[in-house]
Amino acid sequence: MKGEYKTRARNMIIDYLRANADKRFTAGDIVKALSENGATIDRSTIYRNIERLCEEGKLVRYKENDVNATCFQYSEGHGSCHKHMHAQCANCGRIYHLDNEIFADAEEKLKEEYGIEIDFGKTVLIGRCEKCNN
Repeated sequence: MKGEYKTRARNMIIDYLRANADKRFTAGDIVKALSENGATIDRSTIYRNIERLCEEGKLVRYKENDVNATCFQYSEGHGSCHKHMHAQCANCGRIYHLDNEIFADAEEKLKEEYGIEIDFGKTVLIGRCEKCNN
């Protein structure tokens, strides 16, 4: 990306994000993981980088009801996560990118019967993945 801001701290943050691309995380999770790996990156530097990555479309920001913090998901390899729904395993935290076509009937019914339009990018279905069920 033109004008992309590159520093050692940013590279370490992106490495963490890529390694955890199938999970949701908070800024605190990044701070904790990097410090456990011996990195000495100031919390404000992590927050600044998170903001930039959100602006660049590499991170999706959302709020979960059961977490008292803003959650993020790395989305660089998935195009725009704002355009499709997600499912998350309540046990392991893994995130799945869902095809909106399977929700077409439900989307139409919600709109017709209740006047509700689904914001796919902010919709996360919670359940248990196959691995955690075994």
